[in-house]
Amino acid sequence: MTAPCVILALPLRIYWGVDRWAAVKDAMTRPTRVLLKMAAAGAVGALIGARLSHWHAFQAVRGHMNFPIGMWLSVGLWMLFSVYWSIAAKDSAATKTSESGTSRQLHLIAVNVALLLLVLPVPGLTRRFLPASYFLVAAGLTIQAAFILLAVWARRHLGSNWSGEVRIAAEHKLVRSGPYRFIRHPIYTAVLGMYCGTAIVSGEIHAPIALAIVILAYWRKIHLEERSLHEAFGAEHEAYRRESWAWIPGVY
Repeated sequence: MTAPCVILALPLRIYWGVDRWAAVKDAMTRPTRVLLKMAAAGAVGALIGARLSHWHAFQAVRGHMNFPIGMWLSVGLWMLFSVYWSIAAKDSAATKTSESGTSRQLHLIAVNVALLLLVLPVPGLTRRFLPASYFLVAAGLTIQAAFILLAVWARRHLGSNWSGEVRIAAEHKLVRSGPYRFIRHPIYTAVLGMYCGTAIVSGEIHAPIALAIVILAYWRKIHLEERSLHEAFGAEHEAYRRESWAWIPGVY
């Protein structure tokens, strides 16, 4: 049950994101809070996995869960990214305006479903679209790691403007430094690249299906964010749009 529990815990860990405890969290360091949340996510994942182990459809998935080392390394990178992102989320300014809770939940559901589909060998979707190759696995892991570094670079430049939801923060600034000089949403570019890296490591057809879902999810989010930024910054944002790419340089 180890592999199912880890995979089930991953989207739970990302979904919970920012700590919502009150008095308890103030008495703990950030790494301690992150580790406790990961432990809680793992426990929930184990409970879900235990329940699903009696379900015949899940047993079919479980039969394919003997992951190659490349997929374990890719999942490990996702977990490291999740830990960093949770710690960095503490540096977020108060919200001035934001998208609705329903809109936010829709995005979270889409990306978490996509993440599960990305790594789980779903029965009927395990046909390979790439040949099994150590070179491709190494290339995929390198791509995933490189885009994680892009996400970290962008997050550091975004500072307290960052939020998981589409919003305008108090004293929000239009950041145009670092990767934001060329791409208006480099964190979303990084997420797309990370999905691509894992898809290459997997080589199975369920991975590009997950990639298609996450493309649609972030395409929607970018449109919401562009509209929000235009309303907040007007002509300044319009000039920025003319001088940069939204998501994928040379494409969009």
